[in-house]
Amino acid sequence: MTEPSTREEKLELGVELLAHLEREELDLAAAVDRIETITTSPALTRDILDAAEKRGIIDREGARLRVRRNGTYVEYDSQVVAREGDFECRRCGTSISTGHFIRLDAGELGPFGSSCIRKVTGRESESPSESE
Repeated sequence: MTEPSTREEKLELGVELLAHLEREELDLAAAVDRIETITTSPALTRDILDAAEKRGIIDREGARLRVRRNGTYVEYDSQVVAREGDFECRRCGTSISTGHFIRLDAGELGPFGSSCIRKVTGRESESPSESE
């Protein structure tokens, strides 16, 4: 799989990433943190959130998002691939020798370090406000 290059591909990848989060609720900042692994464009970030809401993937309530659970979590055994090499984590910028990539229908996202992959998928909380 290749990294998404067009605006539409990035939008679809962002929506699909939100659909696969393992958290029922998270604050907007945490959602934006995840979306920023795809784009840093504020306009595209807004479009991803709008599209996810219109498609019924999320509900927005102020600065909180509620993710509708459809049992579509990232399957670590089949959707996360680890590759050896010289990488920079797409989320935190740290140099890593093992890159973890998420394979989604809309494309592949990564590389991430071992802790960032859990944060991006929602398996690990980033802040106390996320676990409220």
